[in-house]
Order: sequence, then structure tokens, then C-alpha cells
Amino acid sequence: MDKDTVLTHILKLKGMSTLLGGELPVSVINNNKYISLLTSEAQVTDRNVDDNLPSLDYAIHAALSGEIKTVILVGPEGSGKTTVLKKLVVDWANGEHLQTFSYVFHFQLRELNSLNGMLSLEKLMLHCHDHIPPESLCLVLQKPEDVLFVFDDLDQCKDSLDPSVHTLCSDPSQVASLSCLVASLLHGSLLKGATFVVATRPTGCLKFLSGTQVEGLGFLKPQREAYFNGFFTDPATANKALTHMERTLGFYDICTSPRFCWTVCSMYKSLMDAGAKLPETLSQLYVDILVHLIQTLSLNEACNRELVLALGKMASHCSLDQHWSCTKEEMDSFGFQRFLTSVGVFFQVDGDRSDQCVFSFHSQLMQEFLLAVSLFLDKATSEGMEKMLEKHKCRAEFLDIFLSALSEPIQRRPLETLLGELNSDRIMDFKCWFRSSSERTLKGWYKDKHHHCFHLLHQAQNESLVKEIITSSVRIGISYGDLSLQDCVALNYVVTCLGVMEQLNLYQTRNLTEEKAERLTPTMSLSHNIILSDSSLSTGAVPHLASALSRGVTKELDLSQTRLGDEKLKIFCAGLRDCKLHVLKLQVCRLTEASCEALVSVLTSGTSQLCVLDMSFNQIGDQGFTKLCKALHSPHCKLQELQLQSCALTAASMKALSAALCSGQSQLRKVNLTQNTIGHSGVEALCKSLQYPLCKLQSLKFFDNELTGVCCPHLMEALMSEHSSLSELDLSANDLGQEGALLLCQALRRPGCLIEKLGLKRCELTQPVFKELGSVLRSGTAQLKSLTVGINEVGDQGVKHLWDAIAHPSCLLEELDVEMTGLTDACVEDLCAAIRTSKTLKSLELRNNSLTDASVPALVQVMQDSHNMQEMNLKYNNFSEEVFDMLNECDKIRY
Repeated sequence: MDKDTVLTHILKLKGMSTLLGGELPVSVINNNKYISLLTSEAQVTDRNVDDNLPSLDYAIHAALSGEIKTVILVGPEGSGKTTVLKKLVVDWANGEHLQTFSYVFHFQLRELNSLNGMLSLEKLMLHCHDHIPPESLCLVLQKPEDVLFVFDDLDQCKDSLDPSVHTLCSDPSQVASLSCLVASLLHGSLLKGATFVVATRPTGCLKFLSGTQVEGLGFLKPQREAYFNGFFTDPATANKALTHMERTLGFYDICTSPRFCWTVCSMYKSLMDAGAKLPETLSQLYVDILVHLIQTLSLNEACNRELVLALGKMASHCSLDQHWSCTKEEMDSFGFQRFLTSVGVFFQVDGDRSDQCVFSFHSQLMQEFLLAVSLFLDKATSEGMEKMLEKHKCRAEFLDIFLSALSEPIQRRPLETLLGELNSDRIMDFKCWFRSSSERTLKGWYKDKHHHCFHLLHQAQNESLVKEIITSSVRIGISYGDLSLQDCVALNYVVTCLGVMEQLNLYQTRNLTEEKAERLTPTMSLSHNIILSDSSLSTGAVPHLASALSRGVTKELDLSQTRLGDEKLKIFCAGLRDCKLHVLKLQVCRLTEASCEALVSVLTSGTSQLCVLDMSFNQIGDQGFTKLCKALHSPHCKLQELQLQSCALTAASMKALSAALCSGQSQLRKVNLTQNTIGHSGVEALCKSLQYPLCKLQSLKFFDNELTGVCCPHLMEALMSEHSSLSELDLSANDLGQEGALLLCQALRRPGCLIEKLGLKRCELTQPVFKELGSVLRSGTAQLKSLTVGINEVGDQGVKHLWDAIAHPSCLLEELDVEMTGLTDACVEDLCAAIRTSKTLKSLELRNNSLTDASVPALVQVMQDSHNMQEMNLKYNNFSEEVFDMLNECDKIRY
């Protein structure tokens, strides 16, 4: 096969570069403008990174160097597939690659759609490659293993490639339809042993293809930069254009398309040459493009209007019927008779004879934009906008986006100067639909629909419309987690228009990249409460988060379960300047002692307003916690609450905490030491600090600290002290036993004891302890308002002491938890009597007991009669379904 002839044939210029169609692949190759496109062999986690991503050329060459017989190149429109395939043939003809093949045949199936009737493989090859002598074709067909077929535009085959709907060919001279020939080749019945490289958009035809699939990513940001620098001769102009595109469009996937980059560059150049303003949104870009294209035709207003209506009819036809192209006959039916010589600016035209030409839109986006314009332009149809949108649902992704922009007078004005006024009734119809659908959407729980609502508002660019739709009542339930970069931009626009957000819920954002965080920085700075729990933050995102807090209004930040790690936390702390943060939650963030020093620098900075710090489930250990305690000695530290559940603390660090509490500088009011093995000596150290006049601690939790009754004398001494300010003490899940608990009861009797909330769940309590607790509640000196004594098996007799106490006028109890204490129906009479008599009881926890259906009427009645009681929890008792209706009668009962 004469490679020079093939080279001449493949590099023969066809058509011309157009604004929508991009630069011709042959021109790119001839002028050495080829920029390697990337393939997604490795997972891309940041759109700015292309390290270790191979080029498409490399991936295809590597696949063909082995035993692989079919390589399928998949990519969206304009992603450079055609250029890659032509470059593949050129490299072969130049002797650079794929030299194991003696023959390479290149077919563009889009161009073959104009062929009518049946034809054989031989005739097809001679038709497309007329430079091959017929006598040589026989030699080619005899050695299929030496042949490489390159099929472009496979998705534009008119008929299905499903082998089950064809009678597959085996003879190269056998006539069949084009799709049957292609299916026969790809499924190995025709010219078995040949090798294939095929390119297709990601459509349904993929399920009928087998082989190695190579996905094209196109241009990431570095390739876009190289492309813009190659397009614009002046580096400053190139940088201005690229910077603007990245800010206004760079978050769209379409920006990876080389063809789209060509369109943007061409449009920007035209606008900059004219001294015009560059577009701020995708919709504004397409308004500028359409205005530019119409102006090149130099038609009058009536013709412009007629042409756009015809374009809209074709766009609707292609959208609804999912056709890529239309015949001359179809074009005539749309009203193009007068414009066929002008449509080259809008369409790709394929075919040799005018009556057999096929026409297709260069760009799916332009097709959808023309459809949107025509819907607002057409005055003949009476079909409602909601019905029209429903008809095109899932077929025209950007249709409502474009309609949203065009519904705003300032955005459609450039078009109206060429087309006349759009249909005001249809615009009003769309606006009514938009308002009502937004109201429904924002009341729901589908965050993807919330995000889409923001996209529509972003395109509309109307601040008053944002405030009208995103009211304060709908902001509360909106969740914004797991945003795409495009979502970040739209959300940022909405929040900026609103001016403030009470809560920014980014829960479960699986990949908050640097680029996303940068886009969200203004939004975060305007949010009082930011929830990022169970999210994944890249290292590059952390400084942007810190920057947002430093210049914003955020008072609460939840980074729980973000697996942040020491290094990212250090970056975060170093970036904080003058922030207003009051609450910082860092549960399960894989922090160690190394993080504590960075936190100390924040707490003692002199500008920190941090009041609550949650370090739970981080292995900071004694040394890390001792460092944190040093901050408590600083007059600049405003910390009032420390959550330290399961932080690997022991008695060794409790002395440091005790010293801080007694320093006179510490503002600490609450400390949670749940699930730390601090031991009796640790409790003793803290109890000493509780007796110190300068200690301000009000809440202390020793939940599940492996304590026993040995610690109770120290606790009693602390509670008996006149200097103790402790009002909440939780000793649950410790084996205090009867003797230890009775000592605590003595302290609770002291007239000056301030304990209002006491937790003794699962503490091995006995009936005598419950008797003493009942006596304390009746004493008139106890301040107890909340008592938790569940999971202590004392039965009806034990709990009866509490029912009697609740009925006493001196009892102040508001909340009682007697879960799993062995209660039966026998207690219900006393229970109900206590509720009727009490003037303070509001909440009763009765889960996991042995109450039966017999108790239900009395419990429902007493809850309905009680003015004080707000909630009774009866879950996991022995009720049958027969009493569920009765329990439903009282909305204060949970079961």
C-alpha cells in the first residue's frame, strides 16, 4: 500500500474551519498544533492534575502492540476523537507507529450516511479509498491480519450494530446495508483477523462492541492553557482569555472538549477585538455566538426570525427523535429552503450531491440553545412551557438552563435587536413554571434537584429572583453535600446574592478539592454554621477553608469524621486569622499529640473566640492533652467546653487538667472524659480541683471510665464542698455499687449541693440506693431536675421509691430515665399517680421494660390528661400490634 498516497488522501483538506465546528483536524496536524489528549487510565481526583495520565495516542498504540484486535475510543462530541484517529493514520503513513500493519483504511461513518442502498465491503473500500487500484484490493482482502480498519463516528451509523438484527456477511463481495457490513466486520464474521480502532460517543452502540475501551478526557486545565497560548499570539491576551474562561466556564465538563475551546477562543477574540465585554455565563456565551453567526449572514429581521425558527424545528426534531443528522427533505420541511446556502455556519454538511447531503449540528449545546430561543420566539404554538419541558426531559440537558437566562430582559436583549421581541406570554409561562417548580423542589429532600435550581438561578443572573425563591424558610432543610465543581459555582452565586447563610450543610462531601474549596470560599465566609462531617478534604482545600473562616462570620465548624490528620490540621490552624469561630468539632479526625500544639497556638492567639472544642475519638494521649491544658492557663484562652471521649487519656494527664482548673485563668465549664481510663487517682485529682474557689467547672462526665465505688468518697467530698459549682455529673457505666452510690446520696442531701443532672445508668445500683434516691428527691434541699438510673435491675419495688418521690411536692424532677429496670404492669398504678400529682415532670424514659397491652389504656389516658408531661418513651416493651392504634391517639408517646 503506497503510504504517500494514503498521506495525501488523509491530509486532503475538506470543508473549512467554523466557529462551532472547530479547526479542521487536517489543519491541526499540518500546522503542528496537535496537543496530546488525555485518557482516564488513572482516576482523576483533581481537575488541575494530569500527572501519570497517558495520552490517547499512547494508550491506543499500547493496546495495538499486543494481541488486542479491537480498540474502542470513547469520548463526547468535540473531544478530539477525529483528530486522534487521523493522526493515527498519518503517523502510520509517516512510518512512525503501527508498522506491523501493511494496510490502514480510514472511514468516517457520518459521511457515509448519504450513501443509499446496499453495497459490498469491496465497493465500500473503493468508494472511500479511490486511490487504491481495484486489482490491489484482492491482495488486501487475502491477508486480513495485516489490515487495520479505523472507523470514526461509529455512533452515527443510521441503523443498529446489534448483530442479532442482521444476517452477518462473510464474503467481501456480498452486498448488505452499511450497518450490517460494519457489524459483520466488528463481530468477526467478515475479514476475520483484521484489527479495528473505532471512535464513538458514549451511546447505546457501546453494548454491541467488545474490545479494549479507551476513554478520552480531552483537555484538563494544563492542556487548555497550552491551547490558549497557541491560539492567541499575544501571551497577555491568552492569559486574559484563559483566566476568564476558567472563572466563568472552567467548571463545565464541556471545557475538556478541544472543539469547545476553539469556539470559546474564537468568540473571545471577536469580542476583544471589538472592545466588547466577555460573557459571564454559559448562556451569555451562546447569546454572543448566535448574534455573531446571524450577523455574518447579513439578513433582515424577518429572515433572521424565520431562520432561527427553522433551526429550532430541526433542533426539536433531533432532540425528540435522538437523531444526529437530517436529510435534505427533512430540512425543507423545517423551512430551510431559502437558507440552505447559509447553513454552513450552523451545520456540518456531509455528502457529495446536494439532494443526498445530510446535515447535523456541530454542537449539542448549540442545538439546545437554538431550541430554547425558538421556544420563546415562536408565537404560533399554544403548547404550555411545562409540557414542552417535560417532552424534552432527559433529551436536552441544558434546555431549562438556557430558558432561565433568556427569560431575563437584559440577557436576551442582544438577540432581540436582530430577531425582534420574543414572545412575552411564553416567557411569563416559563417564569411561572420556574417559581412553582422551585418551591416544590426546595421543599423536597433531593439535593441534586436543589443543585439544579441553583444552576437555573445562576444562569438567570437576577439577585432579586434569588431572594424571592430562596426564602429563609426553605434554606433550613437544604443539603449541599457532595457538590460538583459546577454545583459549587451555582451555590456560591446564590449565597452571595442572599448575603448570609445560617447553615451550610456540606455533609458527606466525598471530595472537596482545592478548586471546589476556592469556589466555595465566599459561601463559607457568609455561613454562620458549616457542616463538613464525614467529608474528605484535599490538602489544597484546607487553606481556603481557613481563609473563609478568617474573613467571615462562621461561628460553628463541624469537621467530624473527616480523617483530617495532623498535617492538614496544622495547615488549617496556621491559616486561621481573627476568625469568629466559637465551636470546632474534630471527632474522629485521626489526630494525635502532634495536632495539639497547633491548637494551642490558636487558643492562645489573643484573637481566638473558640469556646467549644470537640476532640473525641482522637488518640491524642496524655502528652497531647497536657499540651492543651497549657492553653487553659492563658488569659487569652476562652475555651468553656472540652469533649474528650475516647482520647487515650489516663490519670497522668488529670493533674495537668486539675492545675489548669485551679489556675484562675481557665474558663472551662464542661469536660467530657467518657471512655478514658483515668482511674481513681485521676478522679481524686479532679475532685480536689472542684473544691478550689477559682474552679468554674459545672459539668463533668465520667461515663464508662472503669471506675468503682472506691472513687465515691472523693466525689462525695467534692460535692459537699461549699466551693463546688458542679451542676451536672455523669457516672454511668461504672461499677459504683451500693456502698459508693449511698455516699453520693449523702452529698446530694447537702443544702448547698448544686447537682441538677445526675447520670447513674448501669452502675450496679440496688433497691436501697433507689430508696435513698427517693428520699433525697423528697428532702426539699436537693436540686435534682434530671435523673438517669436505667439498666439497674431493681424491679417494680425499687422504682416505686422514685414514683413516690415524684408525687411529693418538694420533688423538682423534670426528667427521669428508668430504662431496663425490670418494670411490669404492676407499677403502672403508682406511675400514673406520680404523673398526675407532679407539677414538674416532663419526660419519662421507659424503654426495654416488660409492660404489656394491659398497661396501655392507663398510660395513654394519663398522658392525654397531663399538662406537664411532654414525652413518654415506651419503645421495646411487650406490646402487640393490637394496641398501636390506641398508642397513636397520643402524640406525646413514642413506641
